[in-house]
Amino acid sequence: QVQLVESGGGLVQPGGSLRLSCAASGSIFEIYAMGWYRQAPGKQRELVSTITNSFSTNYADSVKGRFTISRDNAKNTVYLHMNSLKPEDTAVYYCNARISTVQTAGHFYDYWGQGTQVTVSS
Repeated sequence: QVQLVESGGGLVQPGGSLRLSCAASGSIFEIYAMGWYRQAPGKQRELVSTITNSFSTNYADSVKGRFTISRDNAKNTVYLHMNSLKPEDTAVYYCNARISTVQTAGHFYDYWGQGTQVTVSS
């Protein structure tokens, strides 16, 4: 069993900053990639950023230069540092991880967190 627990969402004014965290726990054998997706009301879930276990990163064009993803492999934790936040960043942010468990060693599956709300508003 694997769990992803997110934290760090909240209400922030435009131009402000937030840091999201997501910790994976359970019978983890290996984590390949971790990342963040978001879903705004009435819209589809979209990729925000991902990071592999070799620290290769990928960002949506809309957040490049403002958001930074990082990862602590020893803690099975991924972070999203969000700066210069805009009202259009308002969404529920979901953590995702591609994990091989002790039971499925060598086979990776996607796991999701429960989501954390980020609201950017004055």
